[in-house]
Amino acid sequence: MKARLSHRTSTGKRDWIMSWRSPRDPAPGPFSYGLDPGTSLQLLMWNGTRPCWRNPVWMGHDVSTNYINAGTVRTAVVGSEEEIAITFTVPFGAAPMRYVLTSSGSFQLLSWNGTTSAWDTLESWPSNGCSNYGRCGAFGYCNVTAAPAACRCLDGFQPASAAEWSSGRFEQACRRKQALPACGSDGEGFVSMPSMTVPDKFMLDAGNRSAEECAARCAANCSCVVYTYAGELGRCLVWAEELVDAQMIGAAGETLYLRLPVPIAATSTGRNAVKIALPLLAAALLLSCICFLWFRRFRGKGTNFTESQNKLVPGTGTTNTSSEIGEVDHTCDLEFHSIRFADIVAATGNFSKTLMIGRGGFGKVYKAKLDGGQVVAVKRLSKDSDQGAEEFKNEATLIAKLQHRNLVRLLGCCTEGAEKLLIYEYLPNKGLDAILFDSARKAVLEWPTRLGIIKGVARGLLYLHQDSRLTVIHRDLKASNVLLDAEMRPKIADFGMAKIFGDNQVKANTKRVVGTYGYIAPEYSTEGVFSVKSDVYSFGVLLLEIVSGIRISSTYGIMEFPSLIVYAWHLWREGKAGKLVDPSMAESCSEDESLLCIHVGLLCVEDDPSRRPLMSSAVSILENGSASVVPSAYLPAPNQPGYIGMMGEKIQRTDLENSRNTIAMTVLQGR
Repeated sequence: MKARLSHRTSTGKRDWIMSWRSPRDPAPGPFSYGLDPGTSLQLLMWNGTRPCWRNPVWMGHDVSTNYINAGTVRTAVVGSEEEIAITFTVPFGAAPMRYVLTSSGSFQLLSWNGTTSAWDTLESWPSNGCSNYGRCGAFGYCNVTAAPAACRCLDGFQPASAAEWSSGRFEQACRRKQALPACGSDGEGFVSMPSMTVPDKFMLDAGNRSAEECAARCAANCSCVVYTYAGELGRCLVWAEELVDAQMIGAAGETLYLRLPVPIAATSTGRNAVKIALPLLAAALLLSCICFLWFRRFRGKGTNFTESQNKLVPGTGTTNTSSEIGEVDHTCDLEFHSIRFADIVAATGNFSKTLMIGRGGFGKVYKAKLDGGQVVAVKRLSKDSDQGAEEFKNEATLIAKLQHRNLVRLLGCCTEGAEKLLIYEYLPNKGLDAILFDSARKAVLEWPTRLGIIKGVARGLLYLHQDSRLTVIHRDLKASNVLLDAEMRPKIADFGMAKIFGDNQVKANTKRVVGTYGYIAPEYSTEGVFSVKSDVYSFGVLLLEIVSGIRISSTYGIMEFPSLIVYAWHLWREGKAGKLVDPSMAESCSEDESLLCIHVGLLCVEDDPSRRPLMSSAVSILENGSASVVPSAYLPAPNQPGYIGMMGEKIQRTDLENSRNTIAMTVLQGR
């Protein structure tokens, strides 16, 4: 006797086990059970759209046999490029068995008892409190080897609220004891935690990799906070944001490797502290030695490092000179004013929480009013920020040279001592994501407004790629990095990860991939190759988000499909692309214009970069496309997206959001 649950990667369709509404009502109930659409590596039970229990992650074995009381269940995994399926088989002549999902959310294995003529329950899941999904919160785990089982924080983490944890409430989860140092520094390492189940929210680093390659890829990826290399097939799994639903189960578990500051990694007790050398560590050590020798040789020759770090001048409206700033840091030696730190402290009420309007891996953003009444946004780089000094300098020097109505405007800079701050124009409607993905607010984004945002972002990217003095690759375009002014006009922000191309340069290669999973082009996330077409891919994802109102990392509202991109392409192929339009603005939406935007979006997310349009073409289509012209009459048909599930060499990423925020990925939300 055999049963199976499958996920057809070619169409996105999945098999489900559904609960009844009640023991007496066979109508579909709230609980469902099937393969995880995002990975196809685990089975999940949902209560509506909320996961409530999951099977262990499939780590590469082909067949497993479970002996449950008198019953034997043989589980096999069958995979191809078209479909992956899990089959459940019992031997010939055995008592009939069946899996049942009850109306109360219990997944049961039943066996027919011929003596009593009734179904006996052999096993029931969730089997204990630790089995409940996410019981111990983000970066927490349930230790089932202890008696009684209890929630703990992963090494290097501590309860966000000790009082709530002591009372048995874990909603606030765990937080780092010490923030990670700046990305790329040698002040971080990895500590091992054996005997663990594989937590959720993982991403499969597809391809045949060795354990060393898996470790190196995570170490080189600023957003990779944890990795594991496990299973018979040696699967490399990485985590870029939070980990949830982990358990410590003993010898049968896997080993997780957590990215931690060196002091914590080195002193972690009960674990094998493993220091993983970053790709440039040797060069960094050599450079440090050279700098040390240079300092010892020249320290008596009159250079005062303490004084040279105090390089602010009063905000008099004059442009700083090299002599005013000193020779150590020329970050503020730019085309805008330097503002005193004391003035910023006063303007922000000493960085009052009531004036904080945003935060990310870089630090926090505050609303401030300067002398004269000008309202600004102050971005303060945290001392433990994911965005280091190089990213800060990159953002400041780059954006000072860029002027466009669809780029955020930098007004000033402050680099006093260890403080690093950027002062921007204040945009009252903040990030696009705060409105677009808020069910209570998104109705204000009617179709004309959304179309205006799409066109504005496209024009801003065209300026960066072609019309500015520099050819700039943003590398972290996403909804949270598109700010809206009082008139809902978009301005692209956050240039900390941007790169400048030289004349005639078409593409570049890097071992340090930055950006946000879901928005990152396939060739960039897997090979480190980026170009203007990488930004085009991110724009395509953003365009589909704006039309649909669905976040790229969300599975809500896309039925059984593994991602928004696959869902959009499926609707397009079936001639039902209109169903992608966000219902909250359906009445104001022009069908022809929305179909044109979806078409452009699908072309932008083509797997092959050469098939993606340049931003000049995208702008031309969006600006000149006639509502009376069917898009397919003059545009090429989009191809099936590059998502091939777990069987392919490339895997569609979900919002890695640094930017550590979201592979800085800005650092795999963000920054």
